[in-house]
Amino acid sequence: MPAPSRPDARVIPILPVPVSAPAGAAPVAEAAEPQLVSLYERQKKIYPRSVQGWYARWRWLLVWLTQAVFYGLPWLSWNGRQSVLFDLGARRFFIFDLVLYPQDFIYLTALLVLSAYALFFFTAVGGRLWCGYACPQTVYTEIFLWVERRIEGERGARIKLDAAPWSLDKAWRKVAKHGVWLSIGLWTGFTFVGYFTPIRTLWAEAFTLAFGPWEWFWVNFYGLATYGNAGFLREQVCKYMCPYARFQSAMFDHDTMIVSYDAARGDPRGKRGRGTDLSQAKLGHCIDCNLCVQVCPVGIDIRDGLQYECIACTACIDACDGVMDKMHYPRGLIRYATHHGLTQKLTGRQMFRRVLRPRVIIYGVVLIAITVAVGVSLSWRHTFKVDVVRDRATLARQVGEGEIENLYRLQLMNATESVQRYQVEVQGLPQARLLVEPVIEVASAQARWVNVAVRLPAESAGVLGAGAHRIDFLIHTVTDPEARIQEKSTFVVPR
Repeated sequence: MPAPSRPDARVIPILPVPVSAPAGAAPVAEAAEPQLVSLYERQKKIYPRSVQGWYARWRWLLVWLTQAVFYGLPWLSWNGRQSVLFDLGARRFFIFDLVLYPQDFIYLTALLVLSAYALFFFTAVGGRLWCGYACPQTVYTEIFLWVERRIEGERGARIKLDAAPWSLDKAWRKVAKHGVWLSIGLWTGFTFVGYFTPIRTLWAEAFTLAFGPWEWFWVNFYGLATYGNAGFLREQVCKYMCPYARFQSAMFDHDTMIVSYDAARGDPRGKRGRGTDLSQAKLGHCIDCNLCVQVCPVGIDIRDGLQYECIACTACIDACDGVMDKMHYPRGLIRYATHHGLTQKLTGRQMFRRVLRPRVIIYGVVLIAITVAVGVSLSWRHTFKVDVVRDRATLARQVGEGEIENLYRLQLMNATESVQRYQVEVQGLPQARLLVEPVIEVASAQARWVNVAVRLPAESAGVLGAGAHRIDFLIHTVTDPEARIQEKSTFVVPR
């Protein structure tokens, strides 16, 4: 009987049901002792073996690329400032030459939609490509495993080390490993916060311990989350916490390229020598070495078929190809293939042709359309933004020679990194007069509130009648009058 996996695991006694002996029969023997059945299964630790190969090189290339971008972008200077900075306090978002405001939230929505369709497209084509190569959980688990191998040794050495009693050698290796893990995690948390607080300021504050409370919280929270997820939870995040594993099957079909074991070629499995005649031994190409299981970071056997736990890291392909090379068998016993390709014995060219099926084409067209639309929108967007807010303290009043005055506040937001000058006009009401600065200057990447008054002669107000009437504000730059924004509001004529 397996032991409970944690101290608070509950056990339920299974009691035997008493049976009464029929009249005249021999007495029934005493009931056996109650049995205890655990409701929890002990989580077995997985010790992935290192593997070399074509796909492993691609994984490490993606590790280096993603981490170079993540760790490097905050330190890159652009136009005299940080290249990518999400300044929540000032409500400015700097992405290279782009200066975005909260009013540009639509671009975040477009980015999320773009990411979703990209996920649909690549999953329909090649399965869990994101999970296997670029997901942060996969990337950091790969980094943490590399550190573990450098300090504790290969798979066999790590198993022996964990099983051995505590000693000085075991203690220093464990302390060193967790020290490096914590350092990577905290540096990751520091970099994450550096996207929201200028990272050079953050670096200077780190030496004086002058972090603000939120900086301290998020550096430690994100750092410890990285340490825990990549160091301890690992495959459990992919299997139990990530929802993608649960709904991936909705995006798969029989023409999706997935990591597959060719059972027709590999079975029956069995041990054999290098020169064994397979026809006489009645064996397939699989030598049952279990290397594909030992290298799997989630601990599954790909030979059992497609499983939701598989993250398509392709470590099993590299391991199996290495064994096939040693046995002088053709590669590809485990490979990227489709269900139809395996069952119908299709060639690689035939499988790739069937990948371009209607759903993939639709995903691709939508993905390209959204990308083009976002690109065009960004290229056509105005270099400034305007919000018009009515002064609610004074809706309308009579001033001067019976003129009706309405007060407004205009927020001018400069989305460039140079000083800009703007002019304001008003349209929509006959004989309306605008009281505002002739030229409004706004500093680079800044916003400015401007008080504006619109007055209407009494006779014009009488013609319009009491009530709210539409009015349009036209704002343009001094240097380019054609680059203008029109914002509507209302002009109230009192009774």
